Amino acid sequence: MNRASILQGLQDRVVTLTLTIVVMFVVCSLIWPTKFPTFDNISLVLLNLSIESIVAVGMMLLLISGMFDLSVGSVVAFAGSITAYLMYYYGMYTPVAILVGLGLSAVIGLVNGLLVAKVGINPLIQTLAMMGIVRGLALMIAGAGIQNLPEDFNAIGQTKILGIQSPVWFMLIIVAVFSILVARTVFFRQFYYIGGNEKAANLSGIRVDRVKIIGFVIISALAGIAGILLASRLGAALATSGRGMELRVITAVILGGASLLGGQGKIVGALLGTLFMGLVSNIMILARVSGYWQEIILGLILIVAVAIDIILKKRAGTTPKKYVQQATSIASPKQVEA
Repeated sequence: MNRASILQGLQDRVVTLTLTIVVMFVVCSLIWPTKFPTFDNISLVLLNLSIESIVAVGMMLLLISGMFDLSVGSVVAFAGSITAYLMYYYGMYTPVAILVGLGLSAVIGLVNGLLVAKVGINPLIQTLAMMGIVRGLALMIAGAGIQNLPEDFNAIGQTKILGIQSPVWFMLIIVAVFSILVARTVFFRQFYYIGGNEKAANLSGIRVDRVKIIGFVIISALAGIAGILLASRLGAALATSGRGMELRVITAVILGGASLLGGQGKIVGALLGTLFMGLVSNIMILARVSGYWQEIILGLILIVAVAIDIILKKRAGTTPKKYVQQATSIASPKQVEA
């Protein structure tokens, strides 16, 4: 392998993030040899990031097409709350309650998609408004929380396979399935075309609006799965679940190779981004860093991630002004087509 190939490989965010995670793992293992590289600690890190990783898969798909969804954290809370409510107050069978929770989550995504793609509402405004609406619904349904959920429901998120809790296996399966779908199927490749040049994609015959709507449905359905898994794992549904998750997920996905301009990113990058964020949180806990500082550091990581994205775009020939124009024009498909 020559120098040019190595430099080209280092420009791949998945490669650089993988190397960064490896270096972090080695350094932390040397600093905390009895605490960090243990099975219990690593399995706990994976468990903590599993819920956000499932949502990050959908966010990566949306960002590839140049869009994003700020309502996912609220959908996580809503899905767990409505599923628990149906089982606890109406005695509904667990599989039926789960299907209803997932279905209603998908409907939230459908509403977002229709209003963004067909009406032309900015995704930022639409999903920000939906975030408040859905969070309010979750508070009305769950109140202070719903506990004493059926054992068969709790078993879904608390079962261990090979010593690892089931949400981690759900995460790995979802990442694997969507990695194959995005890499191998024509339909999911359309997200790249739309993110790269929406007008050209439309002229080439791609049904842009339909793909966008499906993208919103997918991310809401994945947020619904994450919410139900979280409620099952905790044995309780909390209306505060998923608060602030949207920013953490967007940060992780951008770190994993996505761009606010769209047209790039890999599903495995979403997993690596959340893994990086999970390791950072774990390191701060081991270093006994205050929880207040953890929020500050999270914000700084988001700024650095976006700054790196802008710098890379500038080197690729996209000016900051054009960057902002393109990043905001994604909300208005009709304007782009005009």
